[in-house]
Amino acid sequence: MNPTKNLNFKRFFILVAFLILTACTEETKPGQNGFGMASEDTIATTTGDELSLAGLWRVKLDSLDQGKQNNWFAEAFKGQAIDLPGTLDDAGIGIKDTLTPALNNYVLSNLARKHAYIGKAWYQKQIEVPQNWSNQDKILSLERVLWSSTLYVDSLQVGSEESLVGSHKYDLSEILTPGKHLITVVIDNSNLYPQINVKGDKYPLEVNQDMAHAYTNHTQIKWNGMLGDLKISASPKNKPESLKLYPDDLNDAIQVVYQHRDVEVKSVRLEISDASGKSLFDETIERPVVEGEYVHFSIQRPEGLAPWDEFNQNLYQVKLTSGDSQISQTYGHRVLEARDGDLVLNGKRIFLRGNLECVIFPLTGHPPMEVEEWAKLYEQAKNYGLNHIRFHSWCPPEAAFAAADEVGMYLQVELPHWSLTVGEDAQTTAFLKEEAQKILKEYGHHPSFLFFSMGNELQGNFDVLNAMVKELKAEDSRHLYATTSFSFQKPAGILPQPEDEVFIAQWTDKGWIRGQGVFNHKYPSFDEDFSANSAHIDVPLVSHEIGQYSVYPDMSEIEDYTGVLMPLNFIAVRNDLEQKGMLDKAKDFTYVSGKLATMLYKEEIERALKTPSFDGFQLLQLQDFPGQGTALVGILNAFWESKGVVSGEEFREFNSPLVPLARFKKAVYESGETFKAGIEIANFLEEKTNQKIKISLKDDDGKPLLEKVLENIDLKIGNNINLGSIEFPVNVDQAEAWSLEISLLDSNYKNHWPLWVYPKSGVEISNDAIVETRSFEKAIRLLKEGKTVLLNPDYKELKGVTGRFVPVFWSPVHFPDQPATMGLLIQKNHPALALFPTEKYTQWQWWDLCKQSTSVNLGDLEIDPIVGVVDNFVTNRKLGDVFEARIGSGKLIFSSMDISNNLEKRPAARQLRSSLLRYMESDSFKPEITLTESQLQSLKK
Repeated sequence: MNPTKNLNFKRFFILVAFLILTACTEETKPGQNGFGMASEDTIATTTGDELSLAGLWRVKLDSLDQGKQNNWFAEAFKGQAIDLPGTLDDAGIGIKDTLTPALNNYVLSNLARKHAYIGKAWYQKQIEVPQNWSNQDKILSLERVLWSSTLYVDSLQVGSEESLVGSHKYDLSEILTPGKHLITVVIDNSNLYPQINVKGDKYPLEVNQDMAHAYTNHTQIKWNGMLGDLKISASPKNKPESLKLYPDDLNDAIQVVYQHRDVEVKSVRLEISDASGKSLFDETIERPVVEGEYVHFSIQRPEGLAPWDEFNQNLYQVKLTSGDSQISQTYGHRVLEARDGDLVLNGKRIFLRGNLECVIFPLTGHPPMEVEEWAKLYEQAKNYGLNHIRFHSWCPPEAAFAAADEVGMYLQVELPHWSLTVGEDAQTTAFLKEEAQKILKEYGHHPSFLFFSMGNELQGNFDVLNAMVKELKAEDSRHLYATTSFSFQKPAGILPQPEDEVFIAQWTDKGWIRGQGVFNHKYPSFDEDFSANSAHIDVPLVSHEIGQYSVYPDMSEIEDYTGVLMPLNFIAVRNDLEQKGMLDKAKDFTYVSGKLATMLYKEEIERALKTPSFDGFQLLQLQDFPGQGTALVGILNAFWESKGVVSGEEFREFNSPLVPLARFKKAVYESGETFKAGIEIANFLEEKTNQKIKISLKDDDGKPLLEKVLENIDLKIGNNINLGSIEFPVNVDQAEAWSLEISLLDSNYKNHWPLWVYPKSGVEISNDAIVETRSFEKAIRLLKEGKTVLLNPDYKELKGVTGRFVPVFWSPVHFPDQPATMGLLIQKNHPALALFPTEKYTQWQWWDLCKQSTSVNLGDLEIDPIVGVVDNFVTNRKLGDVFEARIGSGKLIFSSMDISNNLEKRPAARQLRSSLLRYMESDSFKPEITLTESQLQSLKK
């Protein structure tokens, strides 16, 4: 089939459906007048200074762009009823999705919209303007639109606005007279500036190829509607606007700037009060400086006005009165600096424990507009130790900033921009510059707004980006700016640009500064950090999008999708598991892959905390990302709810303002070695003096092998290294799992690490009936003779998936060219592993064994492997590394992990071999599954 022809047929049917949908009218409901408008419930009235436009509107779709030509604005039209604020998706208006669950790139691209519409939609509502508004300024405001609006009042076209990041405002001061008026708003969610977006060509539907989160179907959807505050506000003429307060730390003062059209300002009154309403400042400023439309003056910082940060959410209400009008605003006093390469807030160094937010709200497909919803999200983030949220290629609404102010969360905002062609299109550049101005104007006063980046992974003309940043820095110094949040383009991606005040990177010119480039290729070591590749960077350094360790889909989540989106991707995976008889393993798949991801996050975060030249990290991410090929990289689901993998309390052990840390060479030791560890603490909480640090080394049963207390420890802000050390000789005759624990006494701050200790030598076979071989042919011959066989063939000669320690990176759909497994599923209590201590999930002692293995496809074999492997959710193969079976009259242990070579240098492999052999010698070795010779041979290439 010609795919282009097929796509054209699809487009034709969609067009026909649009025409039908546009032509249809809803039957008249009680209370409607002859125009189809409700005579009572759609008329918005007020007696105050604000007229809410929330409530019932009428909507008509205009997929063929004929509304203006047919004068839809001239009189009330008969359209479908819709409640605003809201979206067409909320109302179930649009083309109904017809996809069915399947493991293909259509379904696995992202969550499916139940209804979708791209194009113009006309919304109408009647209003009644009160008489007392006659001499007032009148501003109509639509808080958030995606992304163009055109306004008509009665039959007059007022104008158009474009923005993805802020409110659309219309000045109706000379238009709205007292009495009734017809308001018509045309919303166009078409792709107006394609070059703000990078295309994901892995996804067949063009509408699903846009990746930047301000305009995408992968997380947020391309909704059409109006969100947030919809209102017309009345105010006295020449009301003050754009109030800005700049902390002047050098002079212990506050600079005040605002806009005013009255150039004869002779005095202004400024009031500052705390959360309880207590006045801290109330003075009239005579003859402030007037420069054009700008008025500015300085005041001394009021006594009792405390600084704002993550620990102290001190917020104040500022009210400025000029003449008969006033403006008020929330203020948090904070001074942010890049000082000697460090991030400094209010004179104290800070460290960003960050996470991405990519408009992932699966019930609505759009960001919440309520402070309470954002506060709930931030509180969960804090529960897991985070203090920072990066908004990837978008800017959140006002409620997100207000909630962050109240909770104490540091925010990074970005332009709606993820492009490989920066600067190529002048109109796109102009649009982005206007968006930057809107961000500063509407949200710049929030103390939580610390960082402003021009976009994600940008490529193109960096002269344009540097010029934009330079202009913004000169305009508003309250934030730190970056030309891009990482770039694959050199040198921008490896060294800071001239205007960068913070550098967000995956690597520098000296190498990696995140774990993806390390953990699968280098033997596990816990005494390293990223200093060698980062110490020379002379601006604050934040590691970009660390983690991206995929976790298997949680089937229990499916029932939670009760909103505008359908989890067809999850359902497709569930159906495939059910068909293959593995649905009962789904919960285990999620749990063990999540445990592996958590372990890797722990080591990555700790390396960052150990790096003195680091100023933070940004996880990708704590919660799932349901788009871009179903990138379920979270230990929380897309609703920010636990998957039962790790609690906030557990995660905070290594992700907190204060974290005990240990440096030691490796996780696996053998008898005769000495375990050594250096102790340090990353402290970004507060200076502490005369502290006590307790160190415990415990055996399998939790019994202390060593206990030590470091006393009289003073902890500065930052990295406290070389606080002490421990040494302990390893002298064991059987394998054990130990634990190293460090805690700050009289506090909740603690951390721990597992260790594995093994005997120096492995067991030897003492039973002539037990044979080791690497040959399939020999194994089959011996099994026919009734022998007990340990078959450990060369893993490179086996059919299956290349052994890998780390799980799928991001998504097996988005990045298909990778060995795509998701960790081990281990029968930890199986007698075959009695001498090999393990949990049911991958831990560090499995690193060497995973790396030197091939995960064989067990297909339809009724084998439950002793050491299984979780496959990726696209292929869902039954994979295994170690299993048992009968063949003929013989008994078999099969291992596709190499447990035969270089055992004197591979203690974990040696110990696994010993455990398997001891089991084979025991009376417990009674395999229940029988295989044929051909079934065993089928595992070989």
